[in-house]
Amino acid sequence: CMQFLKLILLPFSYAYGSIVWLRNKLFDWKIFKSTQFSVPVIAVGNITVGGTGKSPHIQYLIALLKDKYRVATVSRGYKRKTKGFLLLDSETTSQNSGDEPKQFKFNFPDVMVSVGEKRVNAINKLLALPNPPESILLDDAYQHRWVKAGLNILLIDYSHFQEKDYMLPSGTLREFASGQARADIIIMSKAPKGLSPMEKRRFVEVVSPLPHQKMFFSYIEYSTLVPLTPAAEALQQNNIEAKLLDYKILMFTGIANAEPLKNYLYNSAREVVELKFPDHHDFTETDKNNIVSAFNDMLSSKKIMLTTEKDAMRIKDSTSFSFPEHIPLFYIPIKIKFHDEKQSFDETIIQYLTKSK
Repeated sequence: CMQFLKLILLPFSYAYGSIVWLRNKLFDWKIFKSTQFSVPVIAVGNITVGGTGKSPHIQYLIALLKDKYRVATVSRGYKRKTKGFLLLDSETTSQNSGDEPKQFKFNFPDVMVSVGEKRVNAINKLLALPNPPESILLDDAYQHRWVKAGLNILLIDYSHFQEKDYMLPSGTLREFASGQARADIIIMSKAPKGLSPMEKRRFVEVVSPLPHQKMFFSYIEYSTLVPLTPAAEALQQNNIEAKLLDYKILMFTGIANAEPLKNYLYNSAREVVELKFPDHHDFTETDKNNIVSAFNDMLSSKKIMLTTEKDAMRIKDSTSFSFPEHIPLFYIPIKIKFHDEKQSFDETIIQYLTKSK
């Protein structure tokens, strides 16, 4: 049925692909003008829809740069209830900024985090501040060519890379694979932690980076569980991490790709029950009741509820509901780690910023 639907949508994919191809050519031919800025700009993005790990890679870059430079991030602020430019402060809710920018501000309170549909306008507003940024990170901006980034980082999802894909709406491609040529750095994200040198070489051969492109492999590292309710706090004090194999987990997520988390939990817990919601889903009272009901249906005295950090931002800011205090609800933060190329990647980024200054 799914294959049949993809077949029906193929003409629309070719039409969409042709429009995107023409748009890119208009930028290449300088008919559409890209704005270049006096400060170094790094764009992070992908050529597929969602789920390659853009947010944690932006957080990696913030952590790398924040003690050396004044850093600002610019995101579109997907599904936010505000319009135009917004500079986040500690009181800004995820409803007003979008969940990912809220996550950046929550984890890095001293960093300038902003949202704006028009990135050129957003960068100009940041540069007009009394203490303007010295470097700017553009989130999900590989196709946003109105800004000429000095460094383009393309993320490719390791687990889906070799699957045959088509342009939207038949497939998940935002642009043709030839768009990969614009990247300065290609990161194969969500790779297995124990990736062998032989497998790496095979993937490098398939990706075929151009002479000017550097290629790296990153993987996800899951951090310590963070409690969201008093019942979860009590369990954490009782060292739940060490006893997770005895527990059943109800995992609920509103992200593009929850497979890596599900696989991680399958190896860490006794049993995992999954509830999936659309990406950036704004949880409602009905959703909460359904989640709680599914949790109550799990037959075990040792059970917890778990969600992602991105989802936790929306849950914490919700004015319409809160989870009952007696339910042990946690979220699990993630960090990006590079295989044995961390030093090389870090040096590439720092060199670009040093040269730009």
